Amino acid sequence: MKKYVIIAAGGSGNRMCSNTPKQFCLLNNKPIVIHTMERFYTTDKKFEIILILPKNQILNWKNLCIKNNFNVRHTIVAGGKNRFESIKNGLKKVPKKGIVLIHDGVRPLISSGLIKSLIKIGIKNECVVPIIPIKDSVRKLEGNTSKAIDRSNLFSVQTPQCFKSELIKKAYKQTYCSFFTDDASVYESIGGMVTLIEGEESNIKITNKEDLKIVKGKQYSLKYY
Repeated sequence: MKKYVIIAAGGSGNRMCSNTPKQFCLLNNKPIVIHTMERFYTTDKKFEIILILPKNQILNWKNLCIKNNFNVRHTIVAGGKNRFESIKNGLKKVPKKGIVLIHDGVRPLISSGLIKSLIKIGIKNECVVPIIPIKDSVRKLEGNTSKAIDRSNLFSVQTPQCFKSELIKKAYKQTYCSFFTDDASVYESIGGMVTLIEGEESNIKITNKEDLKIVKGKQYSLKYY
């Protein structure tokens, strides 16, 4: 079965690194998204990599590839007005038969082990999603008051999320809804079954400067393969 990965790097995130979109901010002298793509390439060189970028950043990306001597084969897709539309555009490059992983471009510490686990379980299931327990106390705000919530059954959702390509393509034919916070929620909305597996604390999503500092500190202390 052919394997595809859609790397969602369509955001701007300009506030994090001056005028640089966050996926292009440097992590140990290379753009974050290059580290992310290399994780999948080194796990399995047969991965078909689809990179979603803002349309106005495609030329910049091509120049960054030259500058960083990055020649991993991939297909570039222009993103849409939101993440839903961007993933929908990326799925047009995926055939109906295969396994597709959808991953945040700014999660560069994804391990080879987790990628392989998702694929192995994904071959036998419709949709596989990595999760980690919420450690902090949680409160629900209701007007001017709040109340504590039992966190024992609450989890943070990570990417990559793994799907049978024909099923997730079908899910993305529907109209966008604000309830769609990730690809699993899109798939679940058409009655799809979601299988959960243990994620990784180190699989951090870089959304601000503090996250970038944390990832820089972890990058060389973790075993990826």
